[in-house]
Amino acid sequence: MPAEDDVDPGVHRRKLRSILRHEREICGKTQTATAEAMSWSVSKLIRIESGSVSISVNDLRALLRYYDVIEEERVESLVMLARLARRHSWLNAYKDVASTEYLAYLGYEELAVRSYNFQPVLVPGLLQTEEYAAAIIHTIRGPKIPSRIEKLVELRIARQEKVFARTNGFDLYFLLDESVVRRPVGGLDIMRKQLQWLLEINERDNVTIGIIPFKAGFYRSIRVPFVVFEFPQPEDQAVLYLEYPQKEEIIREDIPPGDGDTGSGPTAPPTYLEIFAELQQFTTPEGSTQILRSALEDLDG
Repeated sequence: MPAEDDVDPGVHRRKLRSILRHEREICGKTQTATAEAMSWSVSKLIRIESGSVSISVNDLRALLRYYDVIEEERVESLVMLARLARRHSWLNAYKDVASTEYLAYLGYEELAVRSYNFQPVLVPGLLQTEEYAAAIIHTIRGPKIPSRIEKLVELRIARQEKVFARTNGFDLYFLLDESVVRRPVGGLDIMRKQLQWLLEINERDNVTIGIIPFKAGFYRSIRVPFVVFEFPQPEDQAVLYLEYPQKEEIIREDIPPGDGDTGSGPTAPPTYLEIFAELQQFTTPEGSTQILRSALEDLDG
């Protein structure tokens, strides 16, 4: 787990909103009644409970009193969470080049203890070399302003440094289709370095890279990259990140009915964890290493 001060404040804001919504439901208060008691508009409470805005310390203390949360230690822990939620985020520097969904995804990543990442087309961002990342971003974004591409690569490298600087408590599981390591990206030299890095990083204790061989045929979810995060606390339920060609989507298990996807249907974190487990059955550590080495040898051949 990273230090609290190092975590993106958006993570704290999302955690606080879940707690506040839970406390309101426990004491049987509606959003309308709560807003009236606090002299707020209903829309303000909705924004607080959705995590789109922060809540001031004074407002939080008043809200907790209304919810009959008066135990001093509990109140102070939530006040600290509110203060952390209002801090400046290192991700703010990239708001002009990255989507809101992607930045939220990076925030969740900072608190996760396990990550399950499936990629059918590209090497996942966490495993990309700087040269591979630049080649991918340049191709996808097209002839954009060079400084924009550089900033996106900078974000990707900064993310890698933060994740791999974590010394404990974060297990990373990756599944890649064999086509990912067979398709040269950015030229032979760039791809060679990328494959060498995959072999090297797969030796780390907290990193597992599985390669789904071509012989697996056409399998479930072959068209959609996804990531599922699991968190250390029982109340922090799994989060699913889906990456479509034209958009990204984040789905949580803890979204109540009426707030969109309930997180319990076919497009839900548990479903995708099941899919990941199914796809793992196609791989073995020895077979995955063999495919990586074979792809590297083919480049040299």
